[in-house]
Amino acid sequence: MKPAILVARAIFPEVLSRLHQHFEVESNQDDVIFTPAELAQRLAGKAGILATGSARIDAALLQQVPELKMVANMAVGYDNIDLPACSAHGVMASNTPDVLNETTADFGWALMMATARRITESEHWLRAGKWNKWRYDYFLGPDLHGSTLGIIGMGRIGQAIARRSTGFNMRVIYHNRSRITPELEAQANNASYVSKEELLREADHVMLVLPYSPASRHTIAAAELAIMKPTATLTNLARGGIVDDVALIAALREKRIAAAGLDVFESEPKFHPDFLTLDNVVLTPHIASASEKTRLAMANCAADNLIAGLSGQVPPNLLKL
Repeated sequence: MKPAILVARAIFPEVLSRLHQHFEVESNQDDVIFTPAELAQRLAGKAGILATGSARIDAALLQQVPELKMVANMAVGYDNIDLPACSAHGVMASNTPDVLNETTADFGWALMMATARRITESEHWLRAGKWNKWRYDYFLGPDLHGSTLGIIGMGRIGQAIARRSTGFNMRVIYHNRSRITPELEAQANNASYVSKEELLREADHVMLVLPYSPASRHTIAAAELAIMKPTATLTNLARGGIVDDVALIAALREKRIAAAGLDVFESEPKFHPDFLTLDNVVLTPHIASASEKTRLAMANCAADNLIAGLSGQVPPNLLKL
């Protein structure tokens, strides 16, 4: 008999068809967000799950589903998965690195540029019928070309963002848990490793691309925002919770920084309603990897991991403690 799996969220039909060749599949093409109790019920008797960030895989769940052997997350981040609990229960877990690096870096630039050049704010103003003349000071914003880009989190996506800065003649500084190699720094537009405080003081545009963990929670909070230039922008591509949203709202309202571009939020898809009262923030619904080619690649990568893990092989992207 084929192993039984749960596909916890809607995915591409062609990936579902592929999974049906290997497994007995319970799918969720209606894209219902399961409660913890519903998820446990759906996972009863299942050997694997193709999950997204909405499925919390923790000790409480794993105690209820002893037959579960494999969790394949369709994301790079895996803060929804308790890895120590998985290890304790003999459950493999995987993610989908690399396939979304370039697409996410593209979107990072789009979000940063929209933030700096006030594109969302000016479009709303135009749509409201307020444009009746040209003025020299309408929607002035900071330049990107010739400015300093500060990247916090210099992994694969951070490096891809830095490479794109070459065409803008930008100086790149970065902060990371550890310094990357001189060769990688050279490829990343000769990026310079600095402390977080120096980066926040000097950067004209701060980009967050670091993974979420308890240690990285509120990497940017009131104290960090106070260090930044009043003309600086902040772009968060990483995870909600890395920024203290309440502190950011206060800084934006008081114009202590110029603007922010946010693709992720604390408690998403819920987010702080005060963001909607601000003109100097660009808001997008966690879509940095949302090109058709990349999202399909992510789904297939998760499927690859699940197929390998439940056929006695080591998943290509096995997560380890």
